[in-house]
Amino acid sequence: MLASDEVVSSGPASYNMIKTEVQGRVAVVTLNRPKALNALCSELFHEINDALAKFDNDSRIGAIVLTGSERAFAAGADIKEMKDTEFIDNYKSNFLGHWAEQISRMRKPIVAAVNGYALGGGCELAMMCDIIYAGEKAVFGQPEINLGTIPGAGGTQRLTHAVGKSKAMEMILTGSVNLDAREAKTLGLVSAIFPPESLVEEAIKTAAKIASKGAVSVQMAKEAVNQAYELSLSSGLHFERRLFQATFATKDQKEGMSAFAEKRKPSFVNE
Repeated sequence: MLASDEVVSSGPASYNMIKTEVQGRVAVVTLNRPKALNALCSELFHEINDALAKFDNDSRIGAIVLTGSERAFAAGADIKEMKDTEFIDNYKSNFLGHWAEQISRMRKPIVAAVNGYALGGGCELAMMCDIIYAGEKAVFGQPEINLGTIPGAGGTQRLTHAVGKSKAMEMILTGSVNLDAREAKTLGLVSAIFPPESLVEEAIKTAAKIASKGAVSVQMAKEAVNQAYELSLSSGLHFERRLFQATFATKDQKEGMSAFAEKRKPSFVNE
């Protein structure tokens, strides 16, 4: 917790499977299905999406932290919920679509604070976020092949981008090769490792630093980095340059550069 920030928690009746609170300009969303090790089900994801959408549209919030418990960030999907579903129903309802798509459309940065297990859908959820911090005992894996299926919420795509084809193939095809926090950091899946008890606080510190910047340029920077996964190098460079040029229409660019020239701290107005 940042000592100078007021903490505002949502009422207990707001959600059944998550907790939310606000510290300064940072929103914290905590998965809260302890008996199921935060296994992901439709109700839980609807609550995550609802909370994130509200914070994304709240001008008082500049960044978000998504976390679970010290034992498990999310130990996979709720298999009991999906085991008897059929292809035609899954196809017609776009099953898992609301898991995989909405978070990736978020404009504000999300920092995942991963303690314990992040397996299957839990690993995929972490990879939907913009920055991943790991506790020292974090474990990442995609064991879906052991259930006769494959990752369905981004595991084959985002994991490959993060750790490379060979390691992603090994993890996904065996279903038993997991990454501990140190290996995940070495491969670039996570940015930093912290003791479990201080992980969330460190994630909040980074989110607060991001939230202190100009909101428009933060969102533009996030958009540009994400386009690196979608565009060719030449198209990506063109996209980046156009956004860079666009920042010169903002008040925050004028303030930031003036403050630098005048050797003072900038006062951004998010415009």
